Amino acid sequence: MEFEEKLRALMAEYGVSLRSLISMLDPQPSTSAALPASRSGARKERKLKVYKHPESGEIVETKGGNNKVLKAWKAEYGSDVVEGWLQQ
Repeated sequence: MEFEEKLRALMAEYGVSLRSLISMLDPQPSTSAALPASRSGARKERKLKVYKHPESGEIVETKGGNNKVLKAWKAEYGSDVVEGWLQQ
């Protein structure tokens, strides 16, 4: 805390902003800090899964496990049984 107070006092005394101080200390900022923001769309697309209820013939196509019908089936029959209904 003391260091920060002294640093801010020096910055005010010399009229230096935080941004210009950072650029003085690191004149060539690394581009690796910007990579995570640019990779936000690089997530692998999920595979489409098709489940078919053996009794009713109802088909559910989903890319995730957050499907309302699929959740109801898993609650009623159990996750292992429903995973056995996977077609693709």
